[in-house]
Amino acid sequence: MAEFTVYDETDAPEQARPHLEAAKKRMGFVTTLNGVMAESPELLAGYNTLSELFGRSSLPRDAKHVVWITASVLNGCEYCVAAHSTLALRQRVPAGVVDALRAGHALDDPALEAARRFTGAMVTRRGWVDDEEIEAFLDAGYTRRHVLDIVLGIGMKTLSNYTNHIAHTPLDPAWKEQEWTAPGPDLT
Repeated sequence: MAEFTVYDETDAPEQARPHLEAAKKRMGFVTTLNGVMAESPELLAGYNTLSELFGRSSLPRDAKHVVWITASVLNGCEYCVAAHSTLALRQRVPAGVVDALRAGHALDDPALEAARRFTGAMVTRRGWVDDEEIEAFLDAGYTRRHVLDIVLGIGMKTLSNYTNHIAHTPLDPAWKEQEWTAPGPDLT
């Protein structure tokens, strides 16, 4: 197994240190994900920039959490499911919503379910969704901008999910309570 170093703001490559310091200010600690990404300062900068941009996107707050968790579940990223479950619960996303997302189950809220279904279709079909799926998402009250915001969120999760797969990123203690195990290698 290839071993990846988990850096912090004191021992990371010089170009990565400002990004780790900013992450520490934002989160209160340097996540092991950011520590692994620091090996490539460009990946770290790209991920953190996408994260910031998606956070500012036009999607409603709870729909953003739906995108993060749904993409991570479908990609089998144990680290990201635990992290985003914790963050969703801290932002008062209902526990029933988080539990359903982690299990890949339908949501009772029609708007959030539309976001879950559309995100799931985008991830499993690698963006090749048909017009009917886009229309169903729009009919749930979303806009074309929201369609593209979901593309941004999935892009962000692809960077972190794939990094965690190859690096076997250790779970941060902050996410431990929401630890999650992928059901298997074929999640589609």
